Amino acid sequence: MRAQGRRIAALRLRPSTWPDRCRAAWEEEAAFGHPFLFLPLLIALGALLWFSARDPPGLVNVAVLACVFCMASGVLLSRPGWVRLVVLMATGLLLGATSAAFETARTATVMLDSPVTTTMTGRILSREIAGRNAYRYIVALQRTEAPTLRRPPTTLTLVVRNGGAAKVGDVIKGRARLSPPSGPALAGLNDFGFDSFFKGIGAVGYAYGKPQVVADAGGRETGNVSLIDRGWAGLAVWREAIGIRIRTTIPGDAGAIAAALVTAEERAISRDSITALRNSGLGHVLAISGLNMVLAAGTLLVGLRTGLSLVPGLAHRAPIKKIAAAGALLMVCFYILISGGAVSAVRSWIMIVIMLVAVFFDRPSISLRNVAIAALVILSVDPSAVSGPGFQMSFAATLALVAGYARWREREVPTGRREGNEMLAGIRGFLAGLFLSSLIGGVSTMIYSAAHFNQLPAYGLLGNMLAMPVIGIVVMPAGLIAMLLMPLGLDTLPLIVMGYGLEVMLAVARFVSSLGGQIMTGRLPHAAFALIAIGGVVLCLLRTRLALAGLGLAILGLCIAIAAPSERPAVVIAEDGRLAAIIDGTAGASNRTRPPAFIYGQWTRALRLDRHDAPTARIDLALPEPPSPTTDRRNRPAFEPSAARAVLSRLIGEGEKGRFTCVPEQWCATTSRQGWVVVTVEDRRLVGAACDLADLVVTSASLAFPTCRSGAFLAGARMLRKTGALEIYADSSAPDGRRIVPAMDGLSRPWQRHRAYDWRLDSFLDDAPASGEALESAVGE
Repeated sequence: MRAQGRRIAALRLRPSTWPDRCRAAWEEEAAFGHPFLFLPLLIALGALLWFSARDPPGLVNVAVLACVFCMASGVLLSRPGWVRLVVLMATGLLLGATSAAFETARTATVMLDSPVTTTMTGRILSREIAGRNAYRYIVALQRTEAPTLRRPPTTLTLVVRNGGAAKVGDVIKGRARLSPPSGPALAGLNDFGFDSFFKGIGAVGYAYGKPQVVADAGGRETGNVSLIDRGWAGLAVWREAIGIRIRTTIPGDAGAIAAALVTAEERAISRDSITALRNSGLGHVLAISGLNMVLAAGTLLVGLRTGLSLVPGLAHRAPIKKIAAAGALLMVCFYILISGGAVSAVRSWIMIVIMLVAVFFDRPSISLRNVAIAALVILSVDPSAVSGPGFQMSFAATLALVAGYARWREREVPTGRREGNEMLAGIRGFLAGLFLSSLIGGVSTMIYSAAHFNQLPAYGLLGNMLAMPVIGIVVMPAGLIAMLLMPLGLDTLPLIVMGYGLEVMLAVARFVSSLGGQIMTGRLPHAAFALIAIGGVVLCLLRTRLALAGLGLAILGLCIAIAAPSERPAVVIAEDGRLAAIIDGTAGASNRTRPPAFIYGQWTRALRLDRHDAPTARIDLALPEPPSPTTDRRNRPAFEPSAARAVLSRLIGEGEKGRFTCVPEQWCATTSRQGWVVVTVEDRRLVGAACDLADLVVTSASLAFPTCRSGAFLAGARMLRKTGALEIYADSSAPDGRRIVPAMDGLSRPWQRHRAYDWRLDSFLDDAPASGEALESAVGE
């Protein structure tokens, strides 16, 4: 009431001039304590700026600056004015940059420098189903042989087929193909190396055959394992047993989804079901997110409080609300343990814990301040999470829902009595709440879905409105009851009920997905994304007319996104040199009949492609293998140069323009709409002939020469390792009419530094040219 009185007084004394009105509105916001809510936003922006900088400042530099500005903020704290506001904003940004620099400095992940086949030995930390009769292990690497890696990663992920015999805690040994985590598929897309670096994963790979178990969890090497590692291994075994129990009771994809809701193991779900869930806007259900934890905690909180209230006289003698909150708190702590502790789950857990703890102190559990405190806790522990879609989307949805709830509560006028049928009023209120929550949650996360995934679900609102009642009323309560009864062996019936609910959800997902699927948005300009995101936060945090500034920022960002030129490259090259595509409008023609879905799917969404033109095979133009006295493929004799050039001339001349014509295992060629002859080479002996006739040569081979003597642009393994994926645009102002955009701009960042390592010299090539310099030398600038 006191705050409301201050607000009314401010409204009455508001001056007539525009600057004075803004000042009065800001003073009113300060009276409500809203400036504190902007601290997480400033820290997040500071961390993002540090992570995105090509050469970020060191930890000591940003820490000293942060200390100086913190002292300046303390001095100016009691002095109103714009100077104090600017200093406070700079302090928040510097605190975010310091947090990001500190996390990077303390992260000691060793990233594998290049793909290698080796015999590895390591201990299994966790495992999950990765498909039919396959497992995905997280392995703590102990040693490598044949060859012995000079700079081995500490932890890696390994896909093993027929690997069911190896359990968590076992030490396995076997031949494996290991690769460093991939970089961005195109400039501005997700850098998987960044995510792996901060998760501690230094390599990804797959095993050749079934690894040998050389020591089990009770072997002699167990004594070298810390107590914490043993505890996590025990939880992983427990988690796996729960997943098996759920999938055994509930058959099909419904059981796989039920296990994912409890243990976060999603890889057992079929690809068709995952596609249907994503196209219908229900993909968020698979993650251990704030929604799942809120439903589980809310179900237990309401159920336990209702049950305690039925005990005569107990509500008058004991704080049953706090007892119920304590029970819900224990439940979410157990939930986070069996869910595997994924980053998204930990963020949701912190937020729910803060809201439940607020009940103990008789504070509002649903408030913007609690959301801000949760964000501050996460940013102080894991600032790298701010760049990921999980953090951004979960907090955007939570912030929008809490702000919407606060505004609804302010405008709700209690009448003291209900008119009409109370049951109908309750149903009407439930449906209205469902519609508004789905609408607010969907709209608030649209910009992040477009920015990170380059697509939007066409009928996501419809899918959520049809499926969320089933999830909230049937699936999550039944799953919670099943988990509580599982130690007693009485979980079969609630799991069956949970399975029926999930079957209904899948039916809804398939129906909604059949209506239209996804809307591809392409890559958003960074300025548009920043303006819309910051504008949405400002709109949610402010209560006076200053909130309209957030709406103005969002509209400005939307105008930039619509007006920005939608330029597509003429040629796209993957970072491994094995995949290239000619882009002509909304059609992409690649050199693979079935291009890798992981890479080409990102190209399709980012460039808004709607058609793939497969290459044409010309087996009749295959060059015969020269006679060789040895069977060693590494020492095969070269092809006759004139014969190779003659075959390539036919391949170019007789092929369809804008579509690759390929000789399997040798090369592919085409002519782009701009008149460029593009050749992709699989057999390294043909690179010389390709350089003589092509304008652009792409190969996955590591060559001794960096450029073509003919002046053709050569994208080989060594260059692509430094630049990542390449986009080539037609630009009359650029040399040779081509403008080349690399996915990575320099290798100074710790999560990209491994690309500059040379295992032959066992050192980093500090004098190696950066990406831009390498491209300039390649095109002869």
